[in-house]
Amino acid sequence: MLDLSAGPTGVIRGAMRQTRLIVVLAAVAMFLAACNRVDQGSIGFWDIFWSMVVFFVWVLYIFIFISIFMDIFRRNDLSGAWKVIWILFLFVIPFISALVYIIARPKVTAQDIQMATQAEAAQKAASGVSKADELAKLQALKDAGTINDAQYEDLKAKLLA
Repeated sequence: MLDLSAGPTGVIRGAMRQTRLIVVLAAVAMFLAACNRVDQGSIGFWDIFWSMVVFFVWVLYIFIFISIFMDIFRRNDLSGAWKVIWILFLFVIPFISALVYIIARPKVTAQDIQMATQAEAAQKAASGVSKADELAKLQALKDAGTINDAQYEDLKAKLLA
């Protein structure tokens, strides 16, 4: 029952609570109806559809936990004890601890900044080298006698390919 004495805001909040309750009850009723049809021996479109949805959710669930485990072990700002605590919480209360970890994890850590700086430096170094520079280095190696003519031609062909 809506409480009209609470004003427009109270009425809206009350309606939203009732709507949420109806949606939850409808979802539970659909689930129970689907469970009731399990032993009928026929598979319909909705059985396959819900099986695909459940499979997708499980794959997503597993992917999230693998990502969280990798992030925990990769981080340098967590000590070994904190890593053990997070892993234990993920095994004991998995869904809640995964949500808490995702919310509590800093957006950018010092390690993230360091990795971004290294990637940027590597990209600058790679873009600064041209094929002409590589050919000049090969010619210098050939002139110094480090590589012979056949090796020079083979490396030149690989570089220009």
